[in-house]
Amino acid sequence: MTISQKYGRTYHYPFSPGTTSDDRIAHDYWGKIQHIPNLIHTEKLDGENNCLSKHGVFARSHAAPTISPWTASIRRYWQTIRNDLGNLEIFGENLYAIHSIEYHQLEHHFYVFAVREFDRWLSWEETQFYAGLLDLPTVPVLKKEGTPKNQQQFQEEMLSLVKGRGAFEPYDVKDGQPSTIEGIVSRNADAYLVENFADNVFKYVRKGHVKTNEHWTRQWKRAPLLNEGGRYVDYL
Repeated sequence: MTISQKYGRTYHYPFSPGTTSDDRIAHDYWGKIQHIPNLIHTEKLDGENNCLSKHGVFARSHAAPTISPWTASIRRYWQTIRNDLGNLEIFGENLYAIHSIEYHQLEHHFYVFAVREFDRWLSWEETQFYAGLLDLPTVPVLKKEGTPKNQQQFQEEMLSLVKGRGAFEPYDVKDGQPSTIEGIVSRNADAYLVENFADNVFKYVRKGHVKTNEHWTRQWKRAPLLNEGGRYVDYL
């Protein structure tokens, strides 16, 4: 029995090249997007999906709180806010450990991308509001738009966005060379029900984005911050 519901599986755009045999593809994404009046595209960051709730800090599974060493700092931070969360569940990308991308311009190790309350995913405006109250940044926004009208133009614009370097100067961990962003997460900027997640969130992931292997957890390294010794280092 899980303490809370984990984050839903995000379906890939059909033109997303970074899919595996386990991924699901939203072949009907265009029809779904036509029902979204406000669309927001954010940078997909290369970290671990963590959730902060009154019950603890969770990784991908919500069966029990995580105890991984790379979540030690966010768990210390959680101790300071847990009594203020109420029924809010704060989802963010934990970049404390380096995965396939090393970012050279990080100011923080935890970037909020969604907030859930009961059976509702809050709007992007509400997400930014609660992140601000908790003194946490949100993931970088690449573009905001209304309902797109031309599917080919939409796809071309998405493909153009993923060629960018992103907000935090990413480098490939294998060859040390500058890389493009890992991908894009598109979501309904308005609130929607948890049961409708698959109709409101989509992603694009670049090909060959995973560079880690089965020994990753034994060899992980802490991601450096732009201002080491600043207020966000290790949440102390």
